Parts: sequence; C-alpha cells; structure tokens
Amino acid sequence: MSASLAETVSWVDVPPGSPFPLHNLPLGVGRRTDGTVGAFVAIGDQALDLAEAAGTGFLDDSPAEYGLLDAGGTLNGFAAAGRSAHRALRRRLMELFTDRTREAQLSPLLVPIDELTMVLPIAVGDYVDFYSSLHHATNLGRLFRPDGEALMPNWRHIPIGYHGRSGTIVPDGADIPRPHGLRLVAGGPQYGASNALDIELEVGFVVGAPSDRGYPVAVADADDHLFGVCLINDWSARDIQAYEYQPLGPFLGKSFATSMSPWIVTLDALEPYRVEPVEQDPPVANYLHATGATGFDLYLEVLVQSETMRASGSEPIVIARTGFADIYWTAAQQLAHMTVNGASLRAGDLFASGTVSGPIPGSEGSLIEQSWRGERPIPLPDGTTRSFLLDGDRITIRGWAGSDPGSRIGLGSVTGTITPGHLTTTEH
Repeated sequence: MSASLAETVSWVDVPPGSPFPLHNLPLGVGRRTDGTVGAFVAIGDQALDLAEAAGTGFLDDSPAEYGLLDAGGTLNGFAAAGRSAHRALRRRLMELFTDRTREAQLSPLLVPIDELTMVLPIAVGDYVDFYSSLHHATNLGRLFRPDGEALMPNWRHIPIGYHGRSGTIVPDGADIPRPHGLRLVAGGPQYGASNALDIELEVGFVVGAPSDRGYPVAVADADDHLFGVCLINDWSARDIQAYEYQPLGPFLGKSFATSMSPWIVTLDALEPYRVEPVEQDPPVANYLHATGATGFDLYLEVLVQSETMRASGSEPIVIARTGFADIYWTAAQQLAHMTVNGASLRAGDLFASGTVSGPIPGSEGSLIEQSWRGERPIPLPDGTTRSFLLDGDRITIRGWAGSDPGSRIGLGSVTGTITPGHLTTTEH
C-alpha cells in the first residue's frame, strides 16, 4: 500500500489500530435500535447510513441509483451493479470522509457500530465450499488415509468443492445448535448428537455482477464478477460427515450451519494486498491458468472461549494463527472452475476457500487437525481440553489484510456459540 493512502486523514475520528480505517470502508447491513434496517459503510468505530447520505444528495455523483439496499434488505442489488459501481461509491465516500466542509452535515448520519445489530449483508443464492489449502488437504489425507497418498489424484488438477446449503448461512452472533444424525458407534450406525463438532476457518468471496448460463467466466475476468471478501466458519460434524461422505461427499455433516461475517471488504480495498500465488505443480489446465497477483495477503485467527471461561470473566484465547497468501487454489481459479461447465453466477452467490491451514503447529484451521483427531487435545485456561467443541463453547474467527499494523485493514470477525441440539419429534 502507498504511504500516502494510509496517511490520508479523515475528519471521522478513527482510533489507532482500528480494523476499519479510511482505506477500508467495508459495507454491511445493520438494524438500528428502533428496528429499522439500512445499508452502512464502516469507518473507525462508526458507520454511515448510506440511504440517508443518498437522500441528502451527497451521493449524487456516485452510483446511488443502483440502490444501496434492495427490497429484500440486502446489498444484492448494489453488488449486481458491478465493479465500476463499487469503485465509484468507494471513491465518493473517500472524498466525503476527507472533506472537512462535509463534517457538519454528515456527522449526524453516523451511528456507533456497537449500536447496530448486524445481519447478513446479502441474500445468499448459491453457496459453494472449496478445499483449496494444500496443508489442510494433506493433513486430512494423512489422518484418514495413513497408509495411502495424502492427496487424492485429482486434487492438484482442479479446485475440489461441493455445493452447500445457502438456507443455513447464519449471521455473526447466531447460536449453533448441535446437529444430530447417524454416526458410527461400536461399528454400527446410531442416531444421536454429534460428538465431533468442529470449526473450519475460511475466507469467503461474494459474487457481484452475474454471468449468463452457458458462458464460462475466464480467470482473467473473475475480478469483474466479485463484490468482496468476508470471513466464514463452516461448522462441521466430523462423525456425521465420516459416515455419509462416501460416495457423494459432504451433506448433513456440513449443511446445518455456516457463519458469515457481517462486513464485506470490497475488492478495491484489497488491491494493495495482492500477492503472487504459489507455484502449481503439475501445470494446470488452460482454463485455470492465471498470471499476475491473484492471491491476497491475509492473516487469520481462531479464538475459543468456553462457557466456564465466560462465567469466570476469562477472555477468549487464540488457538490458531494462519496466513492465506499460500492458498493453493485462488479465488479467481475457483470462480472459473465453478462456471467452466456453463453454470451461471448470480449476485449474492457465495463461495468459500475451504479450511485455511498453515504448515506449522498452531496454524491449523480446524480442531480435527490441531488435536490430530483427539490424540493431542488443546488445553484451555479453565483446566479443560478440547478435541472437538462442547456445548457452550464460543468460537470467533477474525482476520486482516497486510502484515504492517500501520497500514493493514480488518476483515472484521464472526462469532458463534454452540448450544444443545434438538432431537427429532419421534425422539422426544
């Protein structure tokens, strides 16, 4: 990032170290204390109501005509307007936040973020979850196939993924009821609550401009169809997953809940944090070939807080730190692969990276890797250990772009708390 951009001063008071400095300006949808819902842009610890700003005429020179909040209370309509519209709004907002002559008029439109209840920023159409971290795929391969090859033969040739359930994408703060299903117990299938509830630390990408069915999106054109980035926790019931995944892959072990962070960081905000992707060996098919800096220099953390820790006032602890720059399959390649068969994109479609893990202990993005399937339980400050999640456990995922604290921007965070699940009516 250029020093001039990081040092540009806004009339809005932005606390030092804030995840939302002037050069971020993420977009989200929030509910005020009076129940009204609006589209907001975050700066520092405050958020500007974009509809009110548009109503005053401050956004007349930006793409406000596309609608900053559609009839469904989401950003889908604005996302669909495409990259040029997203860029124009961002440029206009930066002008307004650095023009001191606008302070008196715009200050009343600012709301403290902690007074907003953030909801899902988009209505998710299709949700696809990938399996793009080499370290994660290798770890799971070694766990489940200790006597065979860690990676399946196709893993280095195509971005592996599955089509998930958009209806169970949940917002930040939503409780996660423990799922029930069939698991192998004493060698046979038995219905009950999952005893191997896990997390998956992921980066999500939100589709903006749609595409036509029958026309694949090229890797080089992927950015034109992306709105921005968020954080994802793709909760996973490993015991349910283990019984069901052959021959068709993940289903009930994944579809019960996926948490999405509330603020969408636009692609233009992330431009200074682009990096060259890792070298792919063997060479990929032509439709997946990419040039240039198609990766992102992101940093991610997982925090856990047990119910006992909350009761005693103990703060959450970090159990994982990892980076995203070495992800094997990039977002551009994932999007190209999703559409190579002619499948179309819709504004609000969401696809995720899959679990992001690093090469060293403590950089694994799931508990099954960190505890090595229970062989190395994770110690907590309350004197207990975790191989998988217990009821009352609260997980927070947070992240940022850039290694320099003075110029990095935040991706926000997403939190979920495990609660007891619900039996089927026949089991009551």
